Formats: sequence, structure tokens, C-alpha cells
Amino acid sequence: MNAPQRALLLSLHPRFATAILNGEKTVELRRQRVAVPPGTPVIIYATSPVMALMGTARLTGVDTAAPAQVWRRHRAACGISRTEYTAYMDGAAQASALLLDTPRPLGNRVPLAHLRRSGAFHPPQSYRYLTPEALRSLVDGHETADELLDRLAVPQTPRDADLTALPCSPRTARPSRASDGMRSAALLTAAPSH
Repeated sequence: MNAPQRALLLSLHPRFATAILNGEKTVELRRQRVAVPPGTPVIIYATSPVMALMGTARLTGVDTAAPAQVWRRHRAACGISRTEYTAYMDGAAQASALLLDTPRPLGNRVPLAHLRRSGAFHPPQSYRYLTPEALRSLVDGHETADELLDRLAVPQTPRDADLTALPCSPRTARPSRASDGMRSAALLTAAPSH
């Protein structure tokens, strides 16, 4: 297997992280346009009270449209009620449905305390990219490190091999308005667990 490609780290309320890893939720929602290529590995971080990397999935595509259209197309797979969706999307001009498959919980979660051993790691409010080097630094020394890194490795096509020579650095996506990220975090943190 080849080295892992750049991964997408998603911060999710534990309710949603669990639903994705159980295969009950196959669409994750965002209040802004998200441009992520299909096949991107996804690392799932559960927010408080869990505060740990819980598992992985694969992104099969992104559907960006007006919030009403995204709801019509994906309501059965997004794991929230219409009321929750409406509250979350209030004021958003666009919505993105991140289509996920191949969910796999980690054998052992990687807690936030371990992720912070190598520096000042801050879970993103929404999502961020991690290069293989950044991910290795975060999980190094944890019993699940090899399992996690192996899952993110994918066979490369010749075109992909050319791209791996390009330097990459982690980026944090910014919401279109500062309050969007705050509202996202507040809604997902406040959402009741079922």
C-alpha cells in the first residue's frame, strides 16, 4: 500500500460521529460550499464529551446546492430532523452534503490529550485537511496509529503519483461568515443524544 493521501478531518457531535460509524448516517452537512475530491479519506473526530478520533470513512462526492434542494435530495441519509436541519441552515445561502461510505470505527479511540502531545492541536470547528506528515505527528506513539494510517492509504494511479510530489500543507477551511462556524459548533454540541 502507498502512503496515505491528504485526509479530511471532520469535527462532529458524538451523536453524528456514532451514526456515521454505525452506517446509519451517510451524509454529513455543512453550511457552506465544500470542494473536496471524491475518494478523499475522512477522519472522524467526536467533540465533547468524547473528544477523540473515533474512526474513518471515504468521501464519495459532495452535493452543493440551495439548502432546500439539499434537504430534498438527502433528508433520509443526513440523520437529523427537518426542524434541526432548518435551524442549522438558517441564513445559509448554500449547503453541502458530504456523501460518505466505508465507515470504520477505530479499535481504540485517539483522545485529544494524545493529539496535543506533539503541539497545540485544536479540533476544527467544521473541517480541515491533514497531510500524512501532520496526521502521523498527531497519532505517533498511540496504539491505533498504524491502523489509522493504513486505512488512509489508497492505491495510486500514475496521475496521483505525480501529485504526491507537490508540497502540501494543512489548511483550515473558514466558514463564509464567522458566526456560521460558531452556529455550527453550537448546534452540533447542543444537539441531544439519542
